[in-house]
Amino acid sequence: MQHDCVAVLDVGKTLSKLSIWSEDNVLLERRVHRNSRVLEGGIPVLDTKGITFWLAQTLAVYSRLARISAIVPVGHGAAACIVDEQKLLATPLDYEAEPPSEITDRYRSIRDPFEITGSPALPMCLNLGVQLFWREFVDPDRMRRGTIVTWPQYWAWRLCGVAATEVTSLGCHTDLWMPIRRSPSPLAVARGWADRLAPVHLATDVLGTVTKEWQERCGLPADCAVVCGIHDSNSALHATRAYPEIEGRECTVLSTGTWFVAMRTLGATERFGSVLVPENRDCLINCDVAGRPVPSSRFMGGRELELLEASIGEPADPSSNAETFESIALTLARAGVFALPSFNKGVGPFPNHLGRWILRPADQIGRRAIAGLYLALMADTSLNLIGSREALVIEGRFGSDPIFTRALASLRPKQTVHLSDPNHSIPLGAIRLVRPNAPPQCNLRKVQPMPGELPEYAAKWSALAQISD
Repeated sequence: MQHDCVAVLDVGKTLSKLSIWSEDNVLLERRVHRNSRVLEGGIPVLDTKGITFWLAQTLAVYSRLARISAIVPVGHGAAACIVDEQKLLATPLDYEAEPPSEITDRYRSIRDPFEITGSPALPMCLNLGVQLFWREFVDPDRMRRGTIVTWPQYWAWRLCGVAATEVTSLGCHTDLWMPIRRSPSPLAVARGWADRLAPVHLATDVLGTVTKEWQERCGLPADCAVVCGIHDSNSALHATRAYPEIEGRECTVLSTGTWFVAMRTLGATERFGSVLVPENRDCLINCDVAGRPVPSSRFMGGRELELLEASIGEPADPSSNAETFESIALTLARAGVFALPSFNKGVGPFPNHLGRWILRPADQIGRRAIAGLYLALMADTSLNLIGSREALVIEGRFGSDPIFTRALASLRPKQTVHLSDPNHSIPLGAIRLVRPNAPPQCNLRKVQPMPGELPEYAAKWSALAQISD
């Protein structure tokens, strides 16, 4: 049996993943769970019960393979739970839930300006503040007596019973945090939410050990530590700083999945005040592990790709035949085929534009090929908005898409574009919360640009995108 292994629980929007890593940081096992969508009183919420059941089952299996000495939770942004000392009082809302218009209007009238929080006004429940505001009307009693814990820290609380919040999740377009002052926002103070936030901890803090319930249920050792945990994109950023090609340099990490999130670390001589990001193009200010402000931009790339490809059966896989897909993409580009933003309205660099096709391919392969170019063009736009330069590291599941990655490298000839291992990036960032000197297990791979006239195609796409609504 392996000893002193670290388990990383990564609870994303679409998928939850649990992996265990040996004492020398080698992946031993990784399992994936597709999260269900649940309704409570007609409102979409996150499936805490289903994920907990899967987590317990998987930890029980892992405990027979290895002695787990620590568990590190990682989670997506825009989610929080209301808990008391013993139980979950209010399930977190799904950030794609649509509040009643009167709730949204009233909330928008009281939220702090972008200059203070770095959080733009986002649709649905993508600002965590609107979820809490809505909760005050739906369930005021529980809101008054409960403690607010952010999503990764909910899983830490579930495992060890200690309630916490943490700055990478508080600083993630929540409206609850001021990245420059590193304190709760005026809105959070005025609504009383700041007083009900669980204590703010560092991502590296050990909150406690697993409870007897988890020891007995899963065979975990009594001294298994539970670490506070981190926001998922920030975990990728934390991991990227470990690569020798990146260490100490200005760099941008582009995390890819349901969301494409670009986060740029500032150069050694660059002051944050000199970086201006546009509020109305889905740019924001995140906070890194140390609480430092990080200019960021995003769009819903994974979701848009599904809409563009419109597959009836299995999605196409460009990595299975890269040369063929690349040839199709370039042929269609020369023929004037375009997908224009945005197919998820309200987010991304073109939030008010209505997505449309020009010469939409009838076949799935053609649509998927152009979708790869679309992702590259959207990412290129988002990267420009935050002034990305020097090294760019792509992580996540779309790192295996040769059309997207090579097209993006073609569009950014002055920038070195790298790929990190899609299964190692977020876990490595989490592991380094426990083992600060843990090295990457794989080298970064340099992306070779796609040949062809992509800059000219991009110029036409950009001109058409400005009138796509």
